[in-house]
Order: sequence, then structure tokens, then C-alpha cells
Amino acid sequence: MAARKPPTERQRRLGAELRTMREHAGLSINDAAVMHGTDRTSVTNVETGRAGVSTDRVRVWAANYSCADSAYIDALAGMARERRAGNTNWWDEYRGTLPAVLLDIAELEYHAVAIRAAQLTNMPGLLQHEDYVRAVFEEAVVPLAPADFERKLAFRLRRSEVIEGPRALPCTFLVHEAALRMRFGGLKVVRTQLAYLLEQSERENVTLRVLPFEAGGTPLAAGSTQYVRGPVPRLDTVQSDTPVGVSFQSAEAHLANYRVLLDRMEKRALAPKPSRDFIRELARQL
Repeated sequence: MAARKPPTERQRRLGAELRTMREHAGLSINDAAVMHGTDRTSVTNVETGRAGVSTDRVRVWAANYSCADSAYIDALAGMARERRAGNTNWWDEYRGTLPAVLLDIAELEYHAVAIRAAQLTNMPGLLQHEDYVRAVFEEAVVPLAPADFERKLAFRLRRSEVIEGPRALPCTFLVHEAALRMRFGGLKVVRTQLAYLLEQSERENVTLRVLPFEAGGTPLAAGSTQYVRGPVPRLDTVQSDTPVGVSFQSAEAHLANYRVLLDRMEKRALAPKPSRDFIRELARQL
């Protein structure tokens, strides 16, 4: 197993799941190494995502750890297969030219089964029109060089393929009225963005729900959150954007808390049709 650096978030997640599986079996790294017929360093490299692992080895390790969840094991084997195949994906074109965390987000979305997102001050990234993206990027704390600006723009727009492409990933977006009224780029850009938002909301795989101001306070008011469903619930991930950066959460306790918060937000949001009517009326007022 050749070491590779640095691991992606998805590689780290695979290793973390194997580590959790081992710990649930009550085995130390040394115990596991003996059981697998390998050494401590090899086990550690896999568990930290620094080294790859074959699908067969995932299944052998799972059997050694007495894990009987076949759907979960199949999902982990699929994650291992992605990397062992050596195939590149569209986001790999940007490796070394954009922050690795952005590539991790694209990879997370690409492999998702469904996405549930909450936005308080910006439009959902997957539903942003090009003009709106430009306006948002122009507000960056550190101005982007022209080449970096265009590269980041192209990357952001390419992410929307998970909605528009052949997979048509099921997505639910909870968008606060504050985000709808935020005038990035001025009235013309906002009108274009609202029209684009309505157009995208008509897709069968897209559910858009608005949280009006009158709905009162709301959880997750500090930033934006995506709850990304994996092939099995144990592989779900929460990706959050905050003023200090991006974070990924996968502990079951955290996932459960976010599900509760998103459920609470969704109960306060308008249904899809009233949400579209709300956006149309807001656009008419501008």
C-alpha cells in the first residue's frame, strides 16, 4: 500500500470508518495488524487516509472486525474502488490551483445520494447564476487575481452538474428571505438570480422552500449548511461554511443534531409552490 499525501476528505472518511470499525471490535492497532497479517504502520496509514486499500481488503478487515452490515461494507468497498481505479474526475483538473477543501466539497456532492441545504444570507451555491457568483466573489476579503477569479468561477458553476446532469441528484434547499433580498451585484443581478432560482426550482429533482422573516428565528443562522446523504446513513456528511472556513462533520451524534435542526427549519418554511410565489412577488417589487 503506497503512501499518498495529502489525503482527500473522502479518503480520510474511509480510513476513519475503518478505524471506528476496529475500535467497535475492541481491537488495538497492533491486534488488528496481527489479525490482518500486516504491520502497525500499514494499518495506521490506511486509517488516516494516507494509503489506499483494496476492496477485497476492506471486506477482509470488516470480517475480521465482525461487522455484519453488508450495505455499509459494500459502500466502503465502493469508496475504496474509486481510488484504486486511478480514475480522475473533473475537479482533479483544479488540484493545486484551488484550495483542497473546495475539491473535497465537489467530490462529496458528486458521490452523494441526496443533498439537503440551508442558506441564510447567500443563494445556494448549486443554484447560483453566473452573474451572481461574480458579484459574490467580488466581495471576497482578499481580492482574487483575474485568472484565479475566473478559475474559481468556472469551478463553482461546474458543481451544478449534480443537479442538471444525467444523475439529477435529489436536492432540497431551505432559503431564508434574507438571502433573497441580499443585493449582491445590484438590482439587475438580483432579478436575474431570482429568475434563475425559479427556473431551477421547477426541476423534478429540486425542492426549494423559503423561510420568510415572519417565520421568526431559525437554527443554523450563522452560515450555510449542506447535509449530504451517503449510500448508507452511516456515511452521511454535514458540510458547513462559516466566516472562518469549511468544516465536515460525520459523527453520528452531530448528524442526528443537524437532522433535527434541518427538520425544524423545514417545518417553518413555506411549501414549494408558496415559496415560488413568494420569490415572484419579491422579484416584482424590485
